[in-house]
Amino acid sequence: MNKKRAAGTLIHFSSIPGPHGIGDFGKEAYQFVDFLEKSGQTYWQVLPTGVTGHGYSPYQSISAFAGNYLFINLLFLVEEGLLSHSDIPQYVDNNSSITDYERVEAFKMPILRKAFENFKKQEESKKWDCYRFGDGHSYWIDEYALFKALKDFHNGTPWYEWDEGIKTGKPEELEYWRARLGDDVYFHKFLQYLYFKQLQSLKDYANSKGVKIIGDIPIFVSYDSADVWSKPYLFYLDERLRPFVVAGVPPDYFSETGQRWGNPLYRWDKMREDDYLWWRIRFELLLKQSDYIRLDHFRGFEAYWEIPADSETAINGRWVKGPGFDFFNVLKTYFNELPIIAEDLGVITPEVEALRDTYSFPGMKILQFCFGDSPKNPFLPHNHVPNSVVYTGTHDNNTLMGWFKDEVPTSKAIIEDIKLYISDKDGMPWDLIRTAFSSVSNTAIIPMQDFLSLGSEARMNIPGVTEGNWKWRLTSIPNSSLADKIKELAVVYNRVEPPK
Repeated sequence: MNKKRAAGTLIHFSSIPGPHGIGDFGKEAYQFVDFLEKSGQTYWQVLPTGVTGHGYSPYQSISAFAGNYLFINLLFLVEEGLLSHSDIPQYVDNNSSITDYERVEAFKMPILRKAFENFKKQEESKKWDCYRFGDGHSYWIDEYALFKALKDFHNGTPWYEWDEGIKTGKPEELEYWRARLGDDVYFHKFLQYLYFKQLQSLKDYANSKGVKIIGDIPIFVSYDSADVWSKPYLFYLDERLRPFVVAGVPPDYFSETGQRWGNPLYRWDKMREDDYLWWRIRFELLLKQSDYIRLDHFRGFEAYWEIPADSETAINGRWVKGPGFDFFNVLKTYFNELPIIAEDLGVITPEVEALRDTYSFPGMKILQFCFGDSPKNPFLPHNHVPNSVVYTGTHDNNTLMGWFKDEVPTSKAIIEDIKLYISDKDGMPWDLIRTAFSSVSNTAIIPMQDFLSLGSEARMNIPGVTEGNWKWRLTSIPNSSLADKIKELAVVYNRVEPPK
């Protein structure tokens, strides 16, 4: 990353305010960029932007490549002539701080279908950009669009429960369904065209304001995904196309029994045969959507936790070597630079640190993890290093206020340590926000919930809990007084140029 000291905010696109039940790429996203600029911030970090499946987790997408069409702004489609205002009924939202994904999907999809029908009626010359988009993404979009059309046809049933011919990808079966569902396949390609077009415009605007987007690549994909369905040879599956080993992590801070994620594991040997083409396309695509990439579960590239598929928890797993240096050496031959932030949390070994440091990837420092432990704890501010990103917490943590109220009182060791960071002047959460800004870490990223002093009700995710996550939203763009307060901290701690 840029070696200059800078700051940013962590908030997903879905959490931006908007008129239709979910944050999207509309005017409020542009207003949020203006807020970041006014508050002296350089980075906007988001979560993965894939099409979500059951539970709506952005880390369990049905495609490693496709973007979440719910982020498409409907009002911009009016400006393009694909919709009229009368096509968009009022979305009555009595609890705008919560995203009701099922309701949003039921509201948006018929309207997006209307835009598609209008698009098809346009002159051919107006469709060429969409055609070129499809041609430029042929590696993944044909398979994804067919998969999504089939999934819609089967009312969301997982692909491994479809008829044998479709499940196993028999060419004659796929050709039959591609013809039968041709209009639906085209529709899902059209949605991807709109998604990438609107996101590119937002990114261009952010960059023009000096704001860089930090995207996120989940290390694993969902079993019920276009990727596993269309390229089963890249994953450890048995003769019935069922995973016999799955991903997760051993017991840790978040769970005494570990976390059994359930994702199928990669056949890294097969991926190596074409220089990790599947991964290279992922990186290439995300680097068009963002300026930097947070590489999720970085330690899994050195060694990953393999769990027997029939185990109910992650306890009975084992460490298996990942692709390591070979993977990143190959990537470096294809990319001029690798603007990666290594999510180096969990069980970190000297081998993981060596892999991170060889490529000068900045790691992550989480303040909520630094208290009640040894003075050598790497998350303690006095142990930070410049080439790192300091956070008060991540999407998996409680908010600072929720943590301070609900979790800190249960640990005498944390209570004693945190007293050193509490002042009468600011109080929580601003004491730890100030601590993050004052760190020697070149980059400080603060979740929006902490800037707003929100409690546990605004938590984004509880690891190990499959329902009720990923729903928090802003009710409005933060006001100028908050921007001024953040800007003051950024100036004091040399994370932005002082006003002239």
